[in-house]
Amino acid sequence: MIEEKSQNFIEEIIEEDLKNHKYTQIITRFPPEPNGYLHIGHASSICLNFGLTKKFGGYTNLRFDDTNPVTEETEYVESIKEDVKWLGFEWGNELYASDYFETLYKYAIQLIQEGLAYVDDSSSEEIASLKGTPTEPGKNSPFRDRSVEENLEFFTKMKAGVFPDGTKTLRAKIDMAHPNMLMRDPVLYRIKHAHHHRTGDKWCIYPMYDFAHGQSDSIENVTHSICTLEFVPHRELYDWLIEKLRIFPSKQYEFARRNLTYTITSKRKLLQLVNEKFVDGWDDPRMTTISGMRRRGFTPESIRDFCERIGVAKRENLVDMGLLEFCVRDHLNKIAQRRMAVLDPVKLILINYPEGQVEEVMSENNPEEENAGGVRPLFFSRELWIEREDFMEVPAKKWFRLAPGAIVRLKSAYIVKCEGFKKDDKGNITEVHCSYIPESKSGSDTSGMHVKGTIHWISVPHAGIAEVRLYDRLFNVENPAVDDGDFRTHINPDSLRIIKKAYIEASLKEATAGEKFQFIRKGYFTLDKYSTPELPVFNRTVTLKDTWAKESKK
Repeated sequence: MIEEKSQNFIEEIIEEDLKNHKYTQIITRFPPEPNGYLHIGHASSICLNFGLTKKFGGYTNLRFDDTNPVTEETEYVESIKEDVKWLGFEWGNELYASDYFETLYKYAIQLIQEGLAYVDDSSSEEIASLKGTPTEPGKNSPFRDRSVEENLEFFTKMKAGVFPDGTKTLRAKIDMAHPNMLMRDPVLYRIKHAHHHRTGDKWCIYPMYDFAHGQSDSIENVTHSICTLEFVPHRELYDWLIEKLRIFPSKQYEFARRNLTYTITSKRKLLQLVNEKFVDGWDDPRMTTISGMRRRGFTPESIRDFCERIGVAKRENLVDMGLLEFCVRDHLNKIAQRRMAVLDPVKLILINYPEGQVEEVMSENNPEEENAGGVRPLFFSRELWIEREDFMEVPAKKWFRLAPGAIVRLKSAYIVKCEGFKKDDKGNITEVHCSYIPESKSGSDTSGMHVKGTIHWISVPHAGIAEVRLYDRLFNVENPAVDDGDFRTHINPDSLRIIKKAYIEASLKEATAGEKFQFIRKGYFTLDKYSTPELPVFNRTVTLKDTWAKESKK
């Protein structure tokens, strides 16, 4: 019997609402501000919002919270749409807060007419000084008691562009002694003479998040407006505005962020990394942006699995990066084609293999595939490339790879015995000489020999050349965002190592961008989208095992 997964608290609320016929259809929204690229934190919100409407019926709107023209760009809008689609979701409607600027303006007029909003000439510093503290009430603005007629006149002039930036705001008239400081006459509109990416120069007043958000939800008949915990204090204002405007009663619910170790998810700090050239762009494979993870070789399935595993809760906690890496390893193990690549080559010469002879040996594509991944031919010849680390002149205890007199199997090919080696004048190994056992060919081995070690290889005359980028975690401390000092001082100096000349098997010359591979014994890799036919570039997605777990135990 399959055990049914328990529901999270938001699912319980929705189920109860449907049971009580509060709603006939569930509508959620994913409302990113287009001022940067989406990251792993957004992935949790995407999976939650779209997952709820998939489970309970209904749809999710993709709504861009584009109320700050200074920081928003069309580039970010397009990247967000691409990321949501890549994660496997389709939105019901593509909407923008700017779609509602006229309606929001009318709502503001309504509040003024009902004595619930006023135009304030105070500076932002003066407004802050009158706010009070959590234990002391604030003080009324000297402009709080303006007449409705005055407020309408000034607000109309604000819209017409009469006043410079920062000289006036529209504030809600609530209670300057309210225990929730966000309810102490919050600012609803500010003046910004800035070009908007969609509305151009039509508007010079823009609604604040708290005014645009709840009203946009209501306009769209959003039934469950799901936010993170930092918006708990905002819920009271969300409800107050909807009540006073007498519009559709959308409801806000909050869940806890799941912060990820060894990462930052602040858009401001991510932008800082980009602008200061610590990374080579928003899609740098070391970034935990969705576009960066996509370029690195993460799969949408693995990210959705990760979001499912961490779940939805009411308390924030720190999730181990190792879990995300486990999820991607688990999926790639099932789908990635096995290939051979030698990253630090040394030549192996089979001294008893006929010169000029070439044969084909067959190797599995992916033994983990459900329907069997089939096999592919590999060229085998007298001279091969092997990994330098697979030979040891003076072998350590329990060494099962090549050493003088030692025997190993060349994967999918023959058993070989090391007969000798050559060094250069600096003491570096330049060649390893082996004899091969003709009767030991994989698939038809009649040698009767048993070996403990198997190593991979590439035929020298058939090898392709590639650049290989070994990506690792960008930061070397668990929580760089809150650790004392500048987060940039915690950047991992080994987060990227570039191998300019690695040897790859012939089939990898035909790889396509984004295709997933397991380089046998080396890790999971994908072909970078900026590769060229002349020089393919492979990005390491993740190692075969969690090397960080071992380091943390030392």
